[in-house]
Amino acid sequence: MAEAAVYRKPKKKIKMFDVINYIVFILLGLIIIVPMWKVLSDSFNAVGVYQFRIWPDKFSVDGYKTIIETQALYRPFINSVVTTILGALLGLVLSTLGGYVLIQFEMPGRSLFAGMLLFTMIFSGGMIPEYLVMKELGLVNNMWILVFKHGINVYNIVLMRNFFEGIPSSLYEAAKIDGCSPMGIFFRIVLPLSKAALASIGLMFAVTVWNDYSTVKIYITDNDQVNFQYKLRNMIMDGDTPTTAYKVSQNTLFNAGIICAILPFMMLYPFLQQYFVKGVNIGAVKE
Repeated sequence: MAEAAVYRKPKKKIKMFDVINYIVFILLGLIIIVPMWKVLSDSFNAVGVYQFRIWPDKFSVDGYKTIIETQALYRPFINSVVTTILGALLGLVLSTLGGYVLIQFEMPGRSLFAGMLLFTMIFSGGMIPEYLVMKELGLVNNMWILVFKHGINVYNIVLMRNFFEGIPSSLYEAAKIDGCSPMGIFFRIVLPLSKAALASIGLMFAVTVWNDYSTVKIYITDNDQVNFQYKLRNMIMDGDTPTTAYKVSQNTLFNAGIICAILPFMMLYPFLQQYFVKGVNIGAVKE
Protein backbone atom coordinates (compact mmCIF):
# COMPACT_ATOMS: atom_id res chain seq x y z
CA MET A 1 0.00 0.00 0.00
CA ALA A 2 1.50 3.25 -1.09
CA GLU A 3 2.02 5.85 1.54
CA ALA A 4 -0.42 8.73 1.40
CA ALA A 5 1.08 11.88 0.08
CA VAL A 6 1.64 14.42 2.81
CA TYR A 7 0.40 17.90 1.91
CA ARG A 8 2.68 20.60 3.03
CA LYS A 9 1.45 24.12 3.12
CA PRO A 10 3.80 26.40 1.21
CA LYS A 11 5.73 28.79 3.35
CA LYS A 12 4.48 32.33 3.19
CA LYS A 13 7.07 34.71 1.89
CA ILE A 14 7.82 37.70 4.02
CA LYS A 15 7.34 40.83 1.97
CA MET A 16 9.54 43.84 2.47
CA PHE A 17 6.42 46.03 2.68
CA ASP A 18 5.17 44.06 5.70
CA VAL A 19 8.53 44.42 7.46
CA ILE A 20 8.64 48.17 6.89
CA ASN A 21 4.98 48.46 7.90
CA TYR A 22 5.60 46.68 11.22
CA ILE A 23 8.68 48.80 11.95
CA VAL A 24 6.83 52.05 11.23
CA PHE A 25 3.88 51.15 13.44
CA ILE A 26 6.16 49.98 16.26
CA LEU A 27 7.98 53.31 16.13
CA LEU A 28 4.68 55.21 16.10
CA GLY A 29 3.51 53.16 19.08
CA LEU A 30 6.68 54.00 21.00
CA ILE A 31 6.31 57.69 20.15
CA ILE A 32 2.85 57.59 21.74
CA ILE A 33 3.58 55.30 24.70
CA VAL A 34 6.94 56.67 25.89
CA PRO A 35 5.69 60.22 26.75
CA MET A 36 2.63 58.78 28.49
CA TRP A 37 4.80 56.40 30.50
CA LYS A 38 7.11 59.28 31.49
CA VAL A 39 4.15 61.28 32.78
CA LEU A 40 2.85 58.27 34.73
CA SER A 41 6.28 57.50 36.17
CA ASP A 42 6.96 61.10 37.19
CA SER A 43 3.56 61.36 38.86
CA PHE A 44 4.68 58.68 41.36
CA ASN A 45 8.21 60.03 41.74
CA ALA A 46 8.77 61.92 44.98
CA VAL A 47 12.01 63.31 43.53
CA GLY A 48 11.19 66.05 41.06
CA VAL A 49 13.31 65.14 38.02
CA TYR A 50 12.87 66.18 34.41
CA GLN A 51 14.90 63.40 32.83
CA PHE A 52 13.25 60.24 31.52
CA ARG A 53 12.82 57.55 34.18
CA ILE A 54 11.39 54.10 33.48
CA TRP A 55 10.62 53.68 37.18
CA PRO A 56 10.28 56.34 39.89
CA ASP A 57 13.44 56.98 41.91
CA LYS A 58 11.35 57.21 45.06
CA PHE A 59 7.78 55.92 44.82
CA SER A 60 5.15 58.18 46.36
CA VAL A 61 1.45 58.92 45.90
CA ASP A 62 1.65 62.30 47.63
CA GLY A 63 0.99 64.09 44.34
CA TYR A 64 -2.38 62.39 44.00
CA LYS A 65 -3.16 62.90 47.68
CA THR A 66 -2.49 66.61 47.27
CA ILE A 67 -4.90 66.91 44.35
CA ILE A 68 -7.60 64.79 46.04
CA GLU A 69 -7.39 66.75 49.29
CA THR A 70 -7.41 70.18 47.62
CA GLN A 71 -10.91 71.46 48.28
CA ALA A 72 -10.53 74.23 45.70
CA LEU A 73 -10.75 71.54 42.99
CA TYR A 74 -14.01 69.99 44.22
CA ARG A 75 -16.44 72.48 42.71
CA PRO A 76 -14.60 72.73 39.35
CA PHE A 77 -14.60 68.92 39.17
CA ILE A 78 -18.36 68.79 39.75
CA ASN A 79 -18.82 71.53 37.14
CA SER A 80 -16.84 69.48 34.63
CA VAL A 81 -18.81 66.30 35.32
CA VAL A 82 -22.18 68.06 35.02
CA THR A 83 -21.30 70.00 31.86
CA THR A 84 -19.69 66.95 30.24
CA ILE A 85 -22.74 64.75 30.79
CA LEU A 86 -25.26 67.38 29.73
CA GLY A 87 -23.10 68.56 26.82
CA ALA A 88 -22.75 65.03 25.48
CA LEU A 89 -26.49 64.39 25.82
CA LEU A 90 -27.41 67.67 24.13
CA GLY A 91 -24.91 67.03 21.34
CA LEU A 92 -26.29 63.54 20.75
CA VAL A 93 -29.89 64.78 20.65
CA LEU A 94 -29.16 67.55 18.16
CA SER A 95 -26.81 65.44 16.03
CA THR A 96 -29.20 62.50 15.72
CA LEU A 97 -32.23 64.68 15.02
CA GLY A 98 -30.25 66.82 12.57
CA GLY A 99 -28.85 63.79 10.77
CA TYR A 100 -32.31 62.20 10.57
CA VAL A 101 -33.80 65.38 9.09
CA LEU A 102 -31.11 65.48 6.40
CA ILE A 103 -32.07 62.04 5.10
CA GLN A 104 -35.71 63.07 4.56
CA PHE A 105 -35.33 63.53 0.81
CA GLU A 106 -38.96 64.56 0.30
CA MET A 107 -38.69 67.42 2.82
CA PRO A 108 -38.88 70.87 1.14
CA GLY A 109 -35.72 72.93 1.58
CA ARG A 110 -33.58 70.00 2.69
CA SER A 111 -30.72 70.94 0.36
CA LEU A 112 -30.82 74.58 1.49
CA PHE A 113 -30.74 73.54 5.14
CA ALA A 114 -27.82 71.18 4.51
CA GLY A 115 -25.95 73.91 2.64
CA MET A 116 -26.42 76.37 5.48
CA LEU A 117 -24.98 73.86 7.93
CA LEU A 118 -22.00 73.08 5.72
CA PHE A 119 -21.38 76.82 5.24
CA THR A 120 -20.68 77.15 8.97
CA MET A 121 -17.92 74.53 8.70
CA ILE A 122 -16.02 76.75 6.27
CA PHE A 123 -16.76 80.26 7.54
CA SER A 124 -17.05 81.59 11.08
CA GLY A 125 -18.26 84.92 12.40
CA GLY A 126 -15.10 85.36 14.45
CA MET A 127 -14.35 85.65 18.15
CA ILE A 128 -15.84 89.11 18.77
CA PRO A 129 -19.27 88.42 17.16
CA GLU A 130 -19.35 85.09 18.98
CA TYR A 131 -18.59 86.79 22.28
CA LEU A 132 -21.35 89.35 21.71
CA VAL A 133 -23.84 86.58 20.92
CA MET A 134 -22.90 84.65 24.05
CA LYS A 135 -23.23 87.85 26.09
CA GLU A 136 -26.72 88.52 24.72
CA LEU A 137 -27.69 84.94 25.58
CA GLY A 138 -26.49 85.43 29.16
CA LEU A 139 -23.82 82.74 28.91
CA VAL A 140 -20.82 84.88 29.88
CA ASN A 141 -19.57 83.95 33.36
CA ASN A 142 -21.85 80.94 33.22
CA MET A 143 -20.64 77.34 33.12
CA TRP A 144 -23.61 76.41 30.90
CA ILE A 145 -21.74 77.93 27.98
CA LEU A 146 -19.73 74.69 27.91
CA VAL A 147 -22.97 72.79 27.30
CA PHE A 148 -24.60 75.02 24.68
CA LYS A 149 -21.47 76.11 22.81
CA HIS A 150 -20.65 72.51 21.83
CA GLY A 151 -24.27 71.42 21.43
CA ILE A 152 -24.24 71.68 17.64
CA ASN A 153 -21.33 70.19 15.74
CA VAL A 154 -21.94 70.08 11.99
CA TYR A 155 -19.25 67.48 11.44
CA ASN A 156 -21.00 65.07 13.82
CA ILE A 157 -24.35 65.81 12.18
CA VAL A 158 -22.87 64.84 8.82
CA LEU A 159 -21.46 61.64 10.33
CA MET A 160 -24.87 60.72 11.72
CA ARG A 161 -26.52 61.47 8.38
CA ASN A 162 -24.07 59.20 6.58
CA PHE A 163 -24.69 56.47 9.13
CA PHE A 164 -28.46 56.75 8.79
CA GLU A 165 -28.13 56.58 5.00
CA GLY A 166 -26.32 53.27 5.44
CA ILE A 167 -29.38 51.68 7.07
CA PRO A 168 -31.23 49.61 4.40
CA SER A 169 -34.07 51.60 2.88
CA SER A 170 -36.26 48.48 3.05
CA LEU A 171 -36.47 48.94 6.83
CA TYR A 172 -37.82 52.47 6.41
CA GLU A 173 -40.32 51.31 3.79
CA ALA A 174 -41.50 48.38 5.92
CA ALA A 175 -42.03 50.67 8.91
CA LYS A 176 -44.05 53.11 6.76
CA ILE A 177 -46.23 50.27 5.47
CA ASP A 178 -46.90 49.21 9.06
CA GLY A 179 -48.17 52.75 9.75
CA CYS A 180 -45.16 54.05 11.68
CA SER A 181 -44.75 57.82 11.75
CA PRO A 182 -41.38 59.47 10.92
CA MET A 183 -40.61 59.97 14.61
CA GLY A 184 -41.76 56.43 15.32
CA ILE A 185 -39.26 55.18 12.73
CA PHE A 186 -36.60 57.31 14.38
CA PHE A 187 -37.15 55.91 17.87
CA ARG A 188 -38.05 52.30 16.96
CA ILE A 189 -35.82 51.62 13.96
CA VAL A 190 -33.03 54.17 13.63
CA LEU A 191 -31.84 54.63 17.21
CA PRO A 192 -31.69 50.90 18.13
CA LEU A 193 -29.49 50.32 15.07
CA SER A 194 -27.22 53.26 15.88
CA LYS A 195 -25.53 52.17 19.11
CA ALA A 196 -22.03 52.24 17.57
CA ALA A 197 -22.57 55.71 16.10
CA LEU A 198 -24.09 57.06 19.32
CA ALA A 199 -21.21 55.71 21.42
CA SER A 200 -18.56 57.13 19.09
CA ILE A 201 -20.08 60.58 18.68
CA GLY A 202 -21.13 60.77 22.33
CA LEU A 203 -17.53 60.10 23.32
CA MET A 204 -16.36 62.85 20.95
CA PHE A 205 -18.74 65.35 22.54
CA ALA A 206 -17.78 64.30 26.07
CA VAL A 207 -14.05 64.60 25.42
CA THR A 208 -14.53 68.00 23.78
CA VAL A 209 -16.51 69.43 26.71
CA TRP A 210 -14.28 67.85 29.37
CA ASN A 211 -11.05 69.16 27.83
CA ASP A 212 -12.36 72.62 26.94
CA TYR A 213 -9.97 75.18 28.39
CA SER A 214 -10.10 78.05 25.90
CA THR A 215 -13.83 78.68 26.33
CA VAL A 216 -13.43 79.04 30.08
CA LYS A 217 -10.39 81.25 29.59
CA ILE A 218 -12.29 83.64 27.30
CA TYR A 219 -15.81 83.73 28.73
CA ILE A 220 -15.59 82.93 32.45
CA THR A 221 -13.92 84.94 35.21
CA ASP A 222 -16.02 83.70 38.14
CA ASN A 223 -14.05 81.02 40.02
CA ASP A 224 -17.26 79.23 40.96
CA GLN A 225 -18.10 78.64 37.28
CA VAL A 226 -14.75 77.36 35.95
CA ASN A 227 -14.16 73.71 35.08
CA PHE A 228 -11.63 71.20 36.38
CA GLN A 229 -9.15 71.62 33.52
CA TYR A 230 -8.93 75.38 33.94
CA LYS A 231 -8.57 75.28 37.72
CA LEU A 232 -6.00 72.50 37.60
CA ARG A 233 -3.94 74.34 34.99
CA ASN A 234 -3.92 77.56 37.02
CA MET A 235 -3.02 75.69 40.17
CA ILE A 236 0.00 74.00 38.59
CA MET A 237 1.25 76.37 35.88
CA ASP A 238 0.76 79.62 37.79
CA GLY A 239 2.44 78.32 40.92
CA ASP A 240 -0.75 78.35 43.00
CA THR A 241 0.28 75.11 44.67
CA PRO A 242 -2.04 74.08 47.53
CA THR A 243 -0.58 73.95 51.01
CA THR A 244 -0.81 70.44 52.43
CA ALA A 245 1.05 68.16 54.81
CA TYR A 246 2.81 66.50 51.87
CA LYS A 247 6.10 67.68 50.43
CA VAL A 248 5.41 67.47 46.72
CA SER A 249 7.63 68.86 44.01
CA GLN A 250 6.11 71.01 41.29
CA ASN A 251 6.97 68.44 38.60
CA THR A 252 5.37 65.57 40.52
CA LEU A 253 2.20 67.58 41.10
CA PHE A 254 2.14 68.65 37.45
CA ASN A 255 2.26 65.06 36.17
CA ALA A 256 -0.21 63.81 38.77
CA GLY A 257 -2.61 66.51 37.59
CA ILE A 258 -2.29 65.32 33.98
CA ILE A 259 -3.14 61.76 35.00
CA CYS A 260 -6.14 62.94 37.04
CA ALA A 261 -7.40 64.96 34.08
CA ILE A 262 -7.31 62.02 31.63
CA LEU A 263 -8.22 59.25 34.11
CA PRO A 264 -12.05 59.50 33.79
CA PHE A 265 -11.97 58.71 30.07
CA MET A 266 -9.31 56.05 30.52
CA MET A 267 -11.79 54.31 32.83
CA LEU A 268 -14.77 54.95 30.52
CA TYR A 269 -13.21 53.82 27.25
CA PRO A 270 -13.12 50.03 27.99
CA PHE A 271 -16.90 50.02 28.44
CA LEU A 272 -17.45 51.78 25.10
CA GLN A 273 -14.66 50.08 23.17
CA GLN A 274 -16.85 47.52 21.41
CA TYR A 275 -19.13 50.27 20.11
CA PHE A 276 -16.33 52.73 19.46
CA VAL A 277 -14.39 50.32 17.24
CA LYS A 278 -17.52 49.66 15.19
CA GLY A 279 -18.21 53.37 14.89
CA VAL A 280 -14.75 54.35 13.65
CA ASN A 281 -15.83 53.86 10.03
CA ILE A 282 -19.10 55.78 10.33
CA GLY A 283 -20.05 57.03 6.90
CA ALA A 284 -16.85 55.69 5.33
CA VAL A 285 -18.43 52.80 3.43
CA LYS A 286 -21.74 52.84 1.59
CA GLU A 287 -23.29 49.83 -0.08
